[in-house]
Amino acid sequence: MRVFTVLLLVLLVLVVAGPAVAGPLDMPGASQALVCSACHGFAGESRSNTMPILAGIAPWYFKKAIQDYAAGKRTSPEMEPYAKMVLQSGVDDIAAYFAAQARTASPVKLDPAAVERGRAAAVQCTLCHGVSGKGDPAKGVPDLTGQPPGYLRSQMLLFKADRRSPGDEQLKAVKALMRTIPDEQLADLAAYWSSVR
Repeated sequence: MRVFTVLLLVLLVLVVAGPAVAGPLDMPGASQALVCSACHGFAGESRSNTMPILAGIAPWYFKKAIQDYAAGKRTSPEMEPYAKMVLQSGVDDIAAYFAAQARTASPVKLDPAAVERGRAAAVQCTLCHGVSGKGDPAKGVPDLTGQPPGYLRSQMLLFKADRRSPGDEQLKAVKALMRTIPDEQLADLAAYWSSVR
């Protein structure tokens, strides 16, 4: 009788409590995205100066980057095998998962003087990325804002040297622009765009 009473109480508690609250890994794409956590942080919240933040990333841009890495168009010996894995695991679900995550500011400390110098130099970036730096999905232009400055600077250097997506006609204009900017100014631009929320 005692066991029956305990079981009845447990059942009653379960019925009254309702369905279990969904946890952070219950969203579609979450378990597949765990492999990305090693470099990009849990839920895509990179704490690194050199690793991009994936939280809040536009799904179209995430998918393009993954497809380019997987095809070797955007060369990275580290990313290529992971990109192929993401394509096999369900790129749409993983892209939606990262897009749904709230982006927090990069923890990298910024030099206020570099941010101010970058603000003045950033006018040339606004032609494509917009005054806010949020990009233009219709034209395939991504959001620059809030990314770690080290990551932004490294990407600008890769564009400048034509080592990021060589031969991609869509990137011809940005690569030409990067070649006109002195290397020391790239750090200022990176600091500014990292500071923008």
